Amino acid sequence: MRWVLDGYNVIRRDADLRAREAESLEAGRAALLRLVARLALDSSDTFTVVFDGARRGAGTPGGGRVEVIFSRPPETADDVLRRLAAGLREGGVVVTSDRAVQTAARRSGAVSVTAEAFLEAVAARAEGSRAQEDGADDDEAAPRHGPGRRPSREARAAERVLRRLRDGARNR
Repeated sequence: MRWVLDGYNVIRRDADLRAREAESLEAGRAALLRLVARLALDSSDTFTVVFDGARRGAGTPGGGRVEVIFSRPPETADDVLRRLAAGLREGGVVVTSDRAVQTAARRSGAVSVTAEAFLEAVAARAEGSRAQEDGADDDEAAPRHGPGRRPSREARAAERVLRRLRDGARNR
């Protein structure tokens, strides 16, 4: 599976990443790329992180399954995300809270996940990994949607990919 992340969008929705970005754009990008590199370490998924603007300084994480793309003016990161989503189809996930990019991703057949949901899944994955190390068993019941209230196809697809991300550390 290929994950395509709206870099600054994700950074600005997490307090720790936002604090690093307040130090400098480079520090914020580096913090996000370290987080994504950790995800890629114990996953067979590939990750592409898209940022606006030209690259300043080094800093692509190693491992080959994390790619960094900087948009080239006049193209924006949103333009790059829409273009990548069109090529992903059913094999990819676009992570952004930008509604226009989410719509473009869904129209192309990719799954769209908000930055907030992605970050929550990453946090749950880290927590699950710590719980696994401590020997705890995580037996949470799936959320109920009430009688006759089945989530939309898009919502079910998003939940599947987020569950895959959350459970990745437990299934090593």
